[in-house]
Amino acid sequence: MRHLTAALAVAAAVTVLTGPGAHAVASKQDPSPAAQPPEQEPASVTSIKVRPGKSKGTGRLTPIAGADKLIAPLGVDPACPAKIEIGMRSDAKKAGYADMSVEIDQPLSASRSMLSSYLPPGYELGAKLLVAVPPDTPEGPYGLRLKAGDRTLAVPVEVVTPDKLDNGGNLALRRQVTASSQHVNANYPPCSIADGDSGSNGWAGGNGWNDATARAWPDTVAIALGGAKQVSRVDLFTLNTERYPASVYGVRDWDVQVQSGGQWQTVAQVRGNTAGSARSDFTPVTADAVRIVALASNGANDYTRIVEVEVR
Repeated sequence: MRHLTAALAVAAAVTVLTGPGAHAVASKQDPSPAAQPPEQEPASVTSIKVRPGKSKGTGRLTPIAGADKLIAPLGVDPACPAKIEIGMRSDAKKAGYADMSVEIDQPLSASRSMLSSYLPPGYELGAKLLVAVPPDTPEGPYGLRLKAGDRTLAVPVEVVTPDKLDNGGNLALRRQVTASSQHVNANYPPCSIADGDSGSNGWAGGNGWNDATARAWPDTVAIALGGAKQVSRVDLFTLNTERYPASVYGVRDWDVQVQSGGQWQTVAQVRGNTAGSARSDFTPVTADAVRIVALASNGANDYTRIVEVEVR
């Protein structure tokens, strides 16, 4: 449980950090303006969002969730817990403080036990809830309960191994990930490149890996496939938003390698990439792991920034 608690604490800590990744260290290495990415508030997995709306005037608080059910994988890195959007809606006639309690069946643990805010009538409060699964948790159904006012919303939680996930053909989903290094200026866990979220909006908030060695190559990140699998395609998603485009902050050059018989072999190469994602197709091969060998990134502030890797 110490590891799980630490992981949740790290996720909460990112709210005070800024930048698209590793700019504080880059500042020490190269103070020139061209090397510094502009600052931003990272998309924290624990940040609270308030949305306006029209009150129904019932005076009630209604708990809400972003999904009818939460799938919580077993045996994954505790730095990448399961996530679900939770919140509540105020249908009061006037503004006031609103509280919602969060309960979850043991041995699962949640990143918060309470959600509180001052809400105007009709407004909705939303936040990410992280659910940690201890390694020895039995597979099966568990319960998450959101209680606001006189209402309770029950959200089923299903604990399963990665082998039983509906992965949509993505063999990398929720598999174990190892990396050559990890930057510590924000929340950049390597396991996040296999969490199923290929969007860049959660950058620096637990959705994407940033290495720790500016302008030092190669950087590597490897995904164990949980056994021998036939693979013929790898999709890589790098940092890419309107403010932080891949043409400036994304990975430019890399090799795709597979491990077969204990040996790594290169099956595809990408050079000169400026897009947010790139697909590599190759002759089908049986492998038990896939590795990205990053060789260069775009722009002066060169780090490896990978949001997601899919293997098919």
